[in-house]
Amino acid sequence: MSPTAAGSLVLIVTLVILVSGVPVAFGIGAISVIFIVIFQGFDGLQIVAQTFYSGLDDFTLVSIPMFVMMGAAIGSSPAGKDLYEALDRWLYRLPGGLAISNLGACAIFAALTGSSPACCAAIGKMGIPEMRRRGYPDGVATGSICAGGTLGILIPPSITFILYGIATENSIGRLFLAGVVPGMMLTGFFMIWTLFTIWRSGFRAYAADFRYSWKQKFVSVPKIVPFLAIIVGVMYALYGGLATPSEAAGVGAALCFLLAVVIYRMWSPLDWWKILRDTARESIMILTIIAAAVVFGYMLTSLYLTQTLAQGIADMHVNRWVLMFMINIFLLVCGFFIPPAAIILMTAPILLPIITAAGFDPVWFGVILTINMEIGLIHPPVGLNIYIVSAIAPDVELAKIMWGTLPYVVCMFLAIIVLSIFPEIATWLPNHLMGVGH
Repeated sequence: MSPTAAGSLVLIVTLVILVSGVPVAFGIGAISVIFIVIFQGFDGLQIVAQTFYSGLDDFTLVSIPMFVMMGAAIGSSPAGKDLYEALDRWLYRLPGGLAISNLGACAIFAALTGSSPACCAAIGKMGIPEMRRRGYPDGVATGSICAGGTLGILIPPSITFILYGIATENSIGRLFLAGVVPGMMLTGFFMIWTLFTIWRSGFRAYAADFRYSWKQKFVSVPKIVPFLAIIVGVMYALYGGLATPSEAAGVGAALCFLLAVVIYRMWSPLDWWKILRDTARESIMILTIIAAAVVFGYMLTSLYLTQTLAQGIADMHVNRWVLMFMINIFLLVCGFFIPPAAIILMTAPILLPIITAAGFDPVWFGVILTINMEIGLIHPPVGLNIYIVSAIAPDVELAKIMWGTLPYVVCMFLAIIVLSIFPEIATWLPNHLMGVGH
């Protein structure tokens, strides 16, 4: 069988297995083993266990459970409520001020968790009922939280960037820095759209004469300070030369632990059992996907599928921006069916030589890829954030939630276009702080 025919067969079987709802790690692991046996015989299985183990034999992976624990500790506390209430007291005069406050809270929360589902659930549990209670349209109330939750994988520390860095052997520190300005820009796009659509509808959440006093505003400020302190602490440890990404993740987990215990008085063993259980569950899921994806990559390489695909794209001789457009479409389609972790680990090693040969910065491309993954999180049929929000507000029709996310999808497309025109938005900060190409 030719590599092209084998590749088509692998693609079809992979899509069928993943769309069927089989857990990603087991699905791609089984596919890998089956195709290795078919094309190489049972002798090919000798390398599977070693390859699976080598996929986890990387000290950088220690950072994943630490960042997951940060999200679990903060997500189990009233942190989301405090964040959006504090921001609301300062932004309430703006049209859609509460929705904008929630988006701001998502951005700050994203810098603490690195996880989109954790960010979406933590802010959504408080934000969506409050917005609906005050009369916000259901589409805005749910769509803004769906979109704001995706910031968890773009604003550092981001588990997505860690996986991309491991898969492509790029500096995780550079990737973190590259996500800062695009994350702020995308948050700004979300806020501008929300402000515009609420202003156009003429909706007001507060009476015209309602005011928060300056005292009420400043009383809320201390609620934000601990979160900012954790963000600064992790970033200083990472970029001040005090710690590696894995060690900085440990610093972040320790600071979040102290915040939960000291500020929110989470002393109950039951609370911490749930946090540790959730941390272990999500971490094991991610690490198993990583190991299975390494085996999947070995299978693709051993069957010469990746080499054939890369050569086929190289032989097309199209303009590099046409190539980038095609890659974006490919990533978007993948995002409709496959979770971000699996997409990155399966496609990044294939795409890296193609985009570098075309003259694109791999760190910049990591940001573009991550925004594509964000779109997949709020676009059916997978649309993980959509289903999280649907569980928070079960009386809102799923179709209405989906329609509410579409303007924010457009904002993400706009962000990709802006970053393509001005790539320095992503590359300036890492180049300025860490030097060009280091």
